[in-house]
Amino acid sequence: MRALVVERSDDEDTATAVLSAIKGLPEPDTVVALSEFDLVPAAQVREELGVPGPRVDDALTVRDKLVMKSAVAAAGLRTPRFASLDQALDLGAASLPWQGRTVLKPVAGASSKETHTFASPSEALQAVRDGEVRCSATDFQIEEFVVGPILHIDGLLTAGEPVVIQASRYIGTCLDYARGQPLGSAQTDTEPDLVDWALRCLKAVGVESGPFHLEAIETARGPVFLEVGARCGSVGVVDAFERATGVRLPGAAVRLQVDGASALPRPRLPGPGERYGWFLLPGHTLGSAYCRISGEQGFRHDPLVRHWEQRREDEPLRNAASYAYRNVPLGGLLGPGSHSALERFITQLFKSVRVDPASPPLR
Repeated sequence: MRALVVERSDDEDTATAVLSAIKGLPEPDTVVALSEFDLVPAAQVREELGVPGPRVDDALTVRDKLVMKSAVAAAGLRTPRFASLDQALDLGAASLPWQGRTVLKPVAGASSKETHTFASPSEALQAVRDGEVRCSATDFQIEEFVVGPILHIDGLLTAGEPVVIQASRYIGTCLDYARGQPLGSAQTDTEPDLVDWALRCLKAVGVESGPFHLEAIETARGPVFLEVGARCGSVGVVDAFERATGVRLPGAAVRLQVDGASALPRPRLPGPGERYGWFLLPGHTLGSAYCRISGEQGFRHDPLVRHWEQRREDEPLRNAASYAYRNVPLGGLLGPGSHSALERFITQLFKSVRVDPASPPLR
């Protein structure tokens, strides 16, 4: 289709740039935003032009972690106990309803950037007061650290009903990945009780149509809501989801918004031996623009490997955390197989493969 491509500088406001670019053109029928960071600007454009779709208040429910957890808790679902950082600083650690491990994170953050963990709320608050953690108190939250494996539940809704939904379990955590440790996930059974719980969370935050990426902590008392995005997951999540279900989430999300639910593909229901997974070994904390990889040969040609992307020693690395295969030293897609086979492969890979700094190539 015909397209107008607008390039803008990184410091330019997205909504302002879009409105300026389309000034004088016919008003759009719809405004599509696939990136988490574009949900609020897209809502601002809709409001300015009177285009149907989520408004700013709707977008904040899936961008502001305080707002989303408040909504989920109000629906009677368990979340980590939490408070705004400015409120906690005013009232002190004794006002918080937990005393164990504690997390500080931005209310609108992503990829665990600027996330910090402490042994207690008092240590967290003292780190802010002492300047050990530099942050705006109004832009950060403080919350209880809930221990347990982390699930991500991905799918597509229309009119509050799931078109397709798939659960996966992380191997590693997004927080440790931000700190330089490997990360992956393997699809697992999507039990009816988990689907019902996920739909209750999505209803609480007002997500009724479109893609979602929901994260939960598994505990003996059931899942604990961590956060949700009205968007697709990372590249690995999208690729594994498509292999298992036949649905490419970003494309299906746009088709749903433009052509309606009747235009969506019919998803497959994968069996227990038809799970997929992905893995990433990061390089953003190496302190080097180049890397050397060792110990990977026993894994590279395994029958489970569907895609393998590895940096050469003369290829420069991205110096920021990324979830794209092309931006990390080593990443890949696995399957089909059982959840246990995928988990075993990824766990052993993480134990065996090393990523070390390397010298720049000779010119």
